[in-house]
Amino acid sequence: MRLLWLKTDLLHPVDTGGKIRTYFMLRELMQRHHVTYLALDDGTAAPDAVTRAAEYCHDLIRVPHRTSVKFSFRFFAELLRNLGSRLPYAVEKYESAEFGRRIAQEQEKADVVVCDFLFPSVNVPTSLSRPSVLFQHNVEAVIWRRHAETQSGRLARMLFRTQWRRMAAFERTACGRYDAIVAVSPQDRSILERDYAVPMVRDIPTGVDTEYFRPSSAMKPEPYHLVFSGSMDWLPNDDAIKYFVRMILPKIRASCPEVVLTVVGRKPFPALTALSREDPHIRVTGRVDDVRPFLERAAVYVIPLRIGGGTRLKVFEAMAMEKPVVSTSIGVEGLPVVHGTEVLIADEPDAFADAVVRLLRDSALAGRLGEAGARKVRAQFGWAPVADAFIEACETARRRWKQKQKCDQADTRRPDTTADRASGLDPRQLSTS
Repeated sequence: MRLLWLKTDLLHPVDTGGKIRTYFMLRELMQRHHVTYLALDDGTAAPDAVTRAAEYCHDLIRVPHRTSVKFSFRFFAELLRNLGSRLPYAVEKYESAEFGRRIAQEQEKADVVVCDFLFPSVNVPTSLSRPSVLFQHNVEAVIWRRHAETQSGRLARMLFRTQWRRMAAFERTACGRYDAIVAVSPQDRSILERDYAVPMVRDIPTGVDTEYFRPSSAMKPEPYHLVFSGSMDWLPNDDAIKYFVRMILPKIRASCPEVVLTVVGRKPFPALTALSREDPHIRVTGRVDDVRPFLERAAVYVIPLRIGGGTRLKVFEAMAMEKPVVSTSIGVEGLPVVHGTEVLIADEPDAFADAVVRLLRDSALAGRLGEAGARKVRAQFGWAPVADAFIEACETARRRWKQKQKCDQADTRRPDTTADRASGLDPRQLSTS
């Protein structure tokens, strides 16, 4: 099968959950299928991003595009202009006429067009000549709704609500244009079916590289060391750590004053960096080449997310490294993990802090959780079966598209009746009136 894969960025550095999921998916798919990767390129990718694209695709096509740095003057100017737009800012910033033209050209060579994330949809032609699949890593409107719900200021709450409503409207329209949609959890599939009335949604599990994420014998956990990892320029992750430091960490310190928190991930916002300078027991690394040594040093891995959608790869990475995990319900949302057996789940600050303290003090329980989590991930969530499930969804899209083509052709060949000819009306208009 020849896949035309649409993305808003190059994959290297592979340092976000979305990039990780796409990278390992494509690395599996290209073993048996031909992948053309068509992407916007804003110049912020790694210096070797073009040469390393051969790791996940056969052909790379780049379309130059400029995006604004968050919190820059240009960023705020774009936000101001977006007030009068029907599109959410997170979508509008990826509009590119040239990207749309290249999609129209390259689709002719493909068997299936795959739109990776919702955002490239703003450039996808309204009428494709090939079957199409939308790869929904998240239900985006859910994330924006949760942003709005967690804002304390009236203005911020109003702005996030506006973006949420625009995102929901755009997402609903976009989902209706594809022959199949791939979600990453049964929960997301249900939301898409219920809220957008999408008829063809498949959910595939999240995968993890179980050979790469495996503990070494050279490093032992550090007592009282907590670790969180993720892209720190993603607002839900930033919110999670601020919430953890403000509402949960003081409760943990009341019982375990020695506790240390390490936050691992690219592009932390200035406020978080400043917080780490004020408190020597909070460490913020920024981007790292290899997250595994930081995970290995963790006594407990924490996921205090209040906002999110889809599923989080960080959960399975920590479990594969045999780490005991404490998470909110949103942090492990959509993942088949069992509270008390493979992870501990707590949503209120007191309960979250108690769960962390319990694991810091009970190394046997921490060990049992880590071992049980690792067994599940290694047995069920390698990337090969995930890629197979994705191709099944693509095959389903092809079948639906071909059936639709046959129906359209039969409709155009249907002879009009004498009454139709006398009225001067197209019989297809009569049949749908």
